[in-house]
Amino acid sequence: MGPVTTLTVLCGDLKPPGMRDVEAAAEVRYTGEAGLAEALRGADALFVYDFLSTAVPGAWHAADRVRWLHIASAGVDPVLFPALRESDVVLTNSRGVFDDAIAEYVLGVVLTFAKDFARSLDLQRESRWQHRESERIAGKDVLVVGTGPIGRAIARLLRAAGMRVTGAGRRARTGDPDFGTVHASGELPRHLPWADYVVAVAPLTEKTKGLFDARAFAAMKPSARFINVGRGELVVTADLITALKTERIAGAALDVFETEPLPPENPLWTMENVLVSPHMSGDYLGWRDTLGEVFAENFRRWLAGEPLLNVVDKKLGYVPGAV
Repeated sequence: MGPVTTLTVLCGDLKPPGMRDVEAAAEVRYTGEAGLAEALRGADALFVYDFLSTAVPGAWHAADRVRWLHIASAGVDPVLFPALRESDVVLTNSRGVFDDAIAEYVLGVVLTFAKDFARSLDLQRESRWQHRESERIAGKDVLVVGTGPIGRAIARLLRAAGMRVTGAGRRARTGDPDFGTVHASGELPRHLPWADYVVAVAPLTEKTKGLFDARAFAAMKPSARFINVGRGELVVTADLITALKTERIAGAALDVFETEPLPPENPLWTMENVLVSPHMSGDYLGWRDTLGEVFAENFRRWLAGEPLLNVVDKKLGYVPGAV
């Protein structure tokens, strides 16, 4: 594999940090969505730093030499379109950057629900002293749907807090070091009724799209809370809204949505039993620097002809492993 001479970086106005060594070794073309097609002509590799962009499929016709595409996220669905899937282009992601931060977010919203922090803040603003009792989280049952690195980090942290955690993944198994028991996600409705908290963190594939629909929410206990830190398209939003309005489930914490930004008129914004955050559960201080470091290391490996990190199986839609 010869050295890369031209690298296109889809970044908009915000360029990735830590690119000095990369710029010294290649011609780097920084571009926004409008100039992507032109910047792809003659390029050997593409770095999708703007990982929320959906511009790559429409510009791909100009990618006449690209052999490697790296995306600055764990999810690869924005770039896993048919032409790329069927090509010989190597796809890598930024797996590992967000694991612990997202796990902390999940623990945080679990505690927010259990300790009724949102209500405490409302009462504080009203200068009202209203004593309440809160829930314990120790001993509560959690089902983590998605058993990749992020799901495993969530399982470890919630277990450390005294919660009982099992997983749901591509294949059922026992004796898993982080989950103990892993159920098959294809049989999800069978395993939802006992969970106090259901955490969605599965990769978005044809099999997981719309996984949480009316049937899934109907299978949950009325006291269950649903947390989505995976992909918005894992959920049929209308079915979730109905489940919340009818108190089929007790609440939801949502960091990702089918449409982002979440439209102002969406009822999720104003529901008392819903926590909304703007796709930020993995974004900690310094995360952009870490993304730049991950790409720079893979770029060094590319130039040296060494095996790349985080190579995605384009048929599966994620880096192979125990999921």
